[in-house]
Amino acid sequence: MGLRPDTAERLARLRGDLRMGVPVVLSGGGESVLVLAVESMSEERFNEICRHSQPSLAITARRAETLHARAYDGDLARLKLPDDASFIWCKSVVDPARDMDQPMKGPFHSLRDGNAELHRAAIALCKQARLLPAALVAQISDGRGLSADNELNRFEITDADGVSPVSSSMQLVAAAKLPLEVAEAGKLHVFRPQDGGEEHYAVEIGQPPRQKPVLARLHSACFTGDLIGSLKCDCGAQLRAALGQIGNEGSGVLLYLNQEGRGIGLANKMRAYSLQNQGFDTVEANHRLGFEDDERDLRIGAELLKSLGFTATRLMTNNPRKVEMMGKAGIEVIERVPLIVGENRHNAAYLATKAAKSGHLL
Repeated sequence: MGLRPDTAERLARLRGDLRMGVPVVLSGGGESVLVLAVESMSEERFNEICRHSQPSLAITARRAETLHARAYDGDLARLKLPDDASFIWCKSVVDPARDMDQPMKGPFHSLRDGNAELHRAAIALCKQARLLPAALVAQISDGRGLSADNELNRFEITDADGVSPVSSSMQLVAAAKLPLEVAEAGKLHVFRPQDGGEEHYAVEIGQPPRQKPVLARLHSACFTGDLIGSLKCDCGAQLRAALGQIGNEGSGVLLYLNQEGRGIGLANKMRAYSLQNQGFDTVEANHRLGFEDDERDLRIGAELLKSLGFTATRLMTNNPRKVEMMGKAGIEVIERVPLIVGENRHNAAYLATKAAKSGHLL
């Protein structure tokens, strides 16, 4: 490989550029497109692209459903920009913050001819960058952007995986003993993916034998519930209860994955909360933003357990999907240990929705 960045590193560069509002170039199938994340784009760059091309707006089918736009490409819709489309119009189509105040944004003209794979890749990159899943996409002919000297990062899509995150093995970068309130025999392991993504943590309590199923909790980061005591979810209560139960048994592992808001990031989670304040439930809010119910990659938890030397677990969870995922990822779940705590008047409806729409066993 030499000094050249590999595929995972190049994808990480693309995500970073999109977060900063810098366009990137995607190529594949004999075509090249200029991609700009709508959330982070500037009015200057929007106007520059529109001066030199006729871009389309790529949104997910979930967002298209909210807008009553046709999603001819299945999981996404490619919207033709009206002749008088403005920077503000583009932002309003993508961001549901004003949907109730400005419900009529259409009618929309959805494109149905041509290949949508590059648009699909653009949306995937926006999701991975924790941005709203929508992109301005402009066709270009030379694969070098709208000018010859723009110095934009480029990526050639050569297989069906597109821009899916390349399997990036977790590296243990640090570990140290850490006495905890629930058990003085604590140890914190910090793992970092090779692509430079978010770090993930494993809290090991006691000395759980590697040849036996380990009592484990697969916990996704929740700044609001874990750190500042939010009553809108049960995350903080589950975190503390899981640590307490592991401490009482004398050994176990808590896996703490940095996948806030079911994988959509804290900013989008707050957008979803704002929609919930308007009367939508947690699933409906995610869909109006353009996301699926759950965008997490729970396979990371299985990889961390394997890195620590475990092959089987007693998993503390109310989510059957986690049990299924662990099994598929090579960690046998010997027992599902319920973790039903933290219900209050502020989150009762949220928990009911998780049970009714996401299959949680509550």
